[in-house]
Amino acid sequence: MILCVSNKDLYKCRKDLIDMIQDYRNLFSLEGKHALVTGGAQGLGLSIAEAFCAAGAVGTIADINEESVNAAAKELCDQGGTVYAVTCDVSNEEQVAAMVRTAAEKMGGLDVMVANAGVSTRAPAEEMTLEQWNRVIDIDLKGVFLCAREAGRYMLANGGGSIINMSSIIGIVGNTTGNSNYAAAKGGVSSLTKVMAVEWAQRGIRVNAIAPAQTATKLIEGLMRDNPATRKYFEEHIPMGRLGKPCEIASAAVFLAADATSFVTGQTIAVDGGVTCAF
Repeated sequence: MILCVSNKDLYKCRKDLIDMIQDYRNLFSLEGKHALVTGGAQGLGLSIAEAFCAAGAVGTIADINEESVNAAAKELCDQGGTVYAVTCDVSNEEQVAAMVRTAAEKMGGLDVMVANAGVSTRAPAEEMTLEQWNRVIDIDLKGVFLCAREAGRYMLANGGGSIINMSSIIGIVGNTTGNSNYAAAKGGVSSLTKVMAVEWAQRGIRVNAIAPAQTATKLIEGLMRDNPATRKYFEEHIPMGRLGKPCEIASAAVFLAADATSFVTGQTIAVDGGVTCAF
């Protein structure tokens, strides 16, 4: 059978295909979006901010260290991004409220919030002090709640948005030692994410979390250089046989921030090389 297609039909098919491709490109773009990333002066936070800038967003990075966050913002601006810096202790309610307000004013809005700031202090459960416990819970769980709550308040009043909380595989599986405080905080983040997602699902806000496995940030790379057994342990317990790359976690953040995931909420996305599949 011979199918005859006119030039007009070919042009229309080609135009439809081009329009469809452009639609999908737009779905994964962050052009016109305003994003705030806590813990943005280094590590995963800085990588996420870099990825947001590359995807077209205007950004604000927040960190407790003023010198570091100013230097990181300058670096991102030198790379061609539009990025502002804010100093904030995410465990402090007043500072978090001021951070969200300032970021929204500087950027002209707030569409994406990444509650990434976190700390870790290790000790076997029987030796862990209340000070160690409280420090991690205050920053990694209470801090995430405060950031998500304040961003949520702004978004509820301004048309919605996407909130991304930083969880961890350590909040999902128990293959770790000395991390009872961190595991409790990150498990709490994943549960908090579900509740906020349900509460705000019909009010224009999506809430999701990312749960990375061990990732080769500068901090982790330094630990592995000092103790090669640490690298061996990580690689043996990750089915892919390697650590994650910061850009791989950042890509998940771009995915959750973009309109492409407009029907995704309440999820904790494990970016873990298969760790959670093995338990």
